Amino acid sequence: MRKTRSTAMILTAMVAAASMALAGCGSASNGASGDSVADSGGKQDTFVAAGLFPTTGSMAYIGPSNVAALKLAVEDINAAGGVLGKDASSVTADTSDADHADQNTAAAQSVLSKNPSVVVGPPSSSVVKNSYKQVTAAGVPMISNGATSTAFSGLDDKFFRTIPPDTVQGAVLGQVIAQAGVKNLAITVFNDEYGTSLRDVVVKTVEDAGVNVVYGEKDTFDPTETNFASIATAVKATSPDAVLVIAFDQTVSLVKALKTAGIDTHKLYMTDGNTVDHSADFDAGLLEGTVGTIPGAHPTDDYQKQIKAVDPKVKDFTYAAETYDAVMLAALAAQKGGSADGETVAKNLPAVSGTDGGEKCDSYKACLALLKDGKDIQYQGKASIGPFNDAHDPSTASIGIYKFDADNKPVFDHAQEGSVPKA
Repeated sequence: MRKTRSTAMILTAMVAAASMALAGCGSASNGASGDSVADSGGKQDTFVAAGLFPTTGSMAYIGPSNVAALKLAVEDINAAGGVLGKDASSVTADTSDADHADQNTAAAQSVLSKNPSVVVGPPSSSVVKNSYKQVTAAGVPMISNGATSTAFSGLDDKFFRTIPPDTVQGAVLGQVIAQAGVKNLAITVFNDEYGTSLRDVVVKTVEDAGVNVVYGEKDTFDPTETNFASIATAVKATSPDAVLVIAFDQTVSLVKALKTAGIDTHKLYMTDGNTVDHSADFDAGLLEGTVGTIPGAHPTDDYQKQIKAVDPKVKDFTYAAETYDAVMLAALAAQKGGSADGETVAKNLPAVSGTDGGEKCDSYKACLALLKDGKDIQYQGKASIGPFNDAHDPSTASIGIYKFDADNKPVFDHAQEGSVPKA
């Protein structure tokens, strides 16, 4: 999900001006403000973690855990002594989804007005595409917690991600499908940066394994589509052994249409966009046996309890680990570089991730102690990713395999490790 390296001074000035004009937009927490620059030399003494997460729109189910994870990370940082001896703070804004491009950019402008050290998110590839230039042109690193587009490897010098690109999820999912004995696969996918890039990797992987893609190699549907009867009929006409559904909240209407058309909904495959709790969406047992994949480490029970302690209403934990680690890495980068400004954070992110080696440490407190002793570190976080590679992707990552139970809930089955190809 990244690539654009122009940093025109005019664009930077325009972003700064727009940010000041929108200083009242968005939601802030922990008293974040834009007055944390310590001197005119660019040094910044207060670490501010900004979050761009969807709390409305088709990905709204992801937002609450991401917001809670960012707040939890800041709490843990402050409990361990803060960044550069001062408490960190946070600010968040609702990006909604890619169908609300104006809100994507307004959210970015809102958090930029708070002089952030880092922007974490957005988790959507399409929303990243609509907003990353604003952020990176302002000299602030963006660390996406969920944008998996294969086109984003090496997107920008200040773009990073704590989630692997779809070259990993797509390859693992394709292997799972082929190993299950599927001979004829249909794919229903929305026309979205995330959807089509993931589809393309799956298609290559399954075809290399001898699987026929009988529908969906080029077919897509509009993300705003609500009537899937004709698509379901077309899929049924190809007589697939299984159907891969790549979508967000469109999944509910689409799966119901597939069921009506006579497709076996126990033999579906899903991805991180819809491998969620569907117990309230379908009749009991409708998805039982369906397999889904989610990039990143499966959140432990203990971590889920910590998130719910911040926000008891959280039900879905997608990208919560990746959000937490993004904040931790940025804070450690500021500590290592001696300043909380965006340029310093971006410059030191690879080093604290372990790109140059260093002692492994699995908490902010432990890593901070090593940095204060003048040692190099390799942060080992909750997302189980390897150090950033040259394209600012995690060099290794885990893909979780889930199976839906009789209540239409995804249950973690196992994880498969994968290396991330270089850009």
